[in-house]
Amino acid sequence: MKNIPLLLMGCGGVGRQLLQHIVSCRSLHAQQGVHLRVIGVCDSKSLVFASDVITRELNDQTLYEVCRVKSNGSSLSALGDLGECIVYGNSESKRKVMDIAALLGKATGLAFVDCSASSETIGVLNQVVDMGCCVVLANKKPLTSIMEDYDKLVSYPRHIRHESTVGAGLPVIASLNRLLSSGDPVHRIIGSLSGTLGYVMSEVEDGKPLSEVVKAAKNLGFTEPDPRDDLSGMDVARKALILARLLGRRINLDNIKIESLYPDEMGPDAMSVEEFLASGIVSLDNDVQERVKKALLNGNVLRYVCVIEGSRCEVGIQELPKDSPLGRLRGSDNVLEIYSRCYNKQPLVIQGAGAGNDTTAAGVLADILDIQDLFP
Repeated sequence: MKNIPLLLMGCGGVGRQLLQHIVSCRSLHAQQGVHLRVIGVCDSKSLVFASDVITRELNDQTLYEVCRVKSNGSSLSALGDLGECIVYGNSESKRKVMDIAALLGKATGLAFVDCSASSETIGVLNQVVDMGCCVVLANKKPLTSIMEDYDKLVSYPRHIRHESTVGAGLPVIASLNRLLSSGDPVHRIIGSLSGTLGYVMSEVEDGKPLSEVVKAAKNLGFTEPDPRDDLSGMDVARKALILARLLGRRINLDNIKIESLYPDEMGPDAMSVEEFLASGIVSLDNDVQERVKKALLNGNVLRYVCVIEGSRCEVGIQELPKDSPLGRLRGSDNVLEIYSRCYNKQPLVIQGAGAGNDTTAAGVLADILDIQDLFP
C-alpha cells in the first residue's frame, strides 16, 4: 500500500468536502493500492495534527469531527479531546507546519493541499517546495501573486497540481499541459469561467432585467454573499492570469483589462449590499438591455468571458456568435474554447460544471492521486 501523507490548509466548504471524499473513497483507494494519510488540518487560527506524523494520522472519526466543528463556524481550537491528536493555537501553528514539512518532505514526502482562499499561505508554500513537498491547490491566490512567488511555486513542475483553480473539476490545466508539452502552441483562449456570470448573461439574453437576475442568482446561492464579488470580474481575472502564465505570459493582475459590471461609485466602500441590490443595480438595467438588443440585431449574444491572445489578456462582456460553443451556453456551466495549431478552425471545447464544493473537492482529490508516483 502506497501511503501519501497530506496536510490540509483551509477547512471551508471545499476543504470539508475534500475530507469527506477522502473518507468515503477509502475502499476504492485501497483497491488502487493507495492510502491518503491525513496527518494535519489547519485553519487561519489553529492546527490539529497527529501526535506522531511519521507513523500516525488523523483517523476518520477525527476528520468527521473536524468537519462538524468547522461547519458550525468554529475554529479548530474548539475541538475537544481527540486522543492521539494535538491542537496548536495560531502563534505556534506556522512554526509547527514548517517543522512537519522539514521532517517529512525529503523522507516520505508530504502533500500540502491548499483549499483556503487566503494569500497568507503563499509564504509557507514557497518554503515547503524547497523541502521536497508537493503542492495541490484549489486556492488561486498563490498562483496569481507576484511573478517571483509564481516562479518559486512552479520551479518543480512535477510537484504541483492546480486543476481546481480554474474550472473546479474540469480538465482545463491538464488539457493545456498536454497540448503545450506535445509542441502544439496555443494561440487563443476564450472562455466563460464564472458559473455566476454565465447564468446572469444567459438570463438577461432572455429579456430579464439585470437587477432581477442578480437577485434571483443570490437567492439560489449562485453568488457570493455580496454579489459584487462576482460582478467585479476579479475572480475570472485570476483564472485568466493562471491560464496566461501557463502559456508563458509573464504578467500580473494589473496587466489584465477587467470590465466590472458595476461602476466604482457602487462599490463596497460607497454602498452597502442592501443599497446596491435595492437601488444601485436597478440603474444598470437599461444599459445592459441596450447592449443585449444591439447584439441580437447583429445575430450575436453577450457573454462575460476571458480572452487570451498574443499580448492581449482581458476580461469582460463580448459579443459572440449565437451558434458558437460559448453562444450556446446556458445556465451556470463553464465553457472554454482553446485554439492551437491542431485545433485551429474548430477549437478544443471543454464544458461542464465549473463551480461547487463537491466538484472542486473532487478535482483536488484527483490532483492528489495524480502525484502518487512521487511518493515512495
